Amino acid sequence: MSLSHTVGLLTHPDEEWEAIRNESESVSKLYFGHILLLALIPAAAAFYGTTQVGWQVGGSQVIKLTMGSALQLCALAYFAMLAGIYIIGKFIDFFAATYDVKETTPRGVTLAAYTATPIFLLGVIAVYPNIWVNMAVGIAAIAYAVYLLYQGLPILMKIPEERGFMFASSVLTVGLVMFVGLLAISVVIWSMGIGPQYVS
Repeated sequence: MSLSHTVGLLTHPDEEWEAIRNESESVSKLYFGHILLLALIPAAAAFYGTTQVGWQVGGSQVIKLTMGSALQLCALAYFAMLAGIYIIGKFIDFFAATYDVKETTPRGVTLAAYTATPIFLLGVIAVYPNIWVNMAVGIAAIAYAVYLLYQGLPILMKIPEERGFMFASSVLTVGLVMFVGLLAISVVIWSMGIGPQYVS
């Protein structure tokens, strides 16, 4: 793949999902050719934004993180993204039998990785940590990722669209549960003293 499918998923997703299905990439190739690089975009952008630009709440002073704190938090977020793609992918493979998928090649990680592409790409907005701008762009990225999920799952798994809709809804539910779980883990980590440290 590698990054060659990225533009296609944004411009003509139907054709691109077909091309992805015909390639049958291994998980390791997918990670090294796509996920490891794209997941760096939001992590690196957040590091720059929180240490060099900072953010304001109302008319208050600009708040920035220390280099060490930002690096620690962005590294944790980066590895959480890598792990999240793999875990959701395995859930997709697990659900495949329930939805009578005949494909023998596991495609869960592939689906999860390419579905997350707009979230990775639009994560670049973190260089400008404004809560309203980040929220608007984040909602747009998530909306398109959900669209890719519903569009791509029936194509990748070779199942009817009606069954694909139910399958995709199950995957979306797992993703939401994982997101809530990640927030809970973040609270626990912060309570252990690994929370953000601000520039005084």
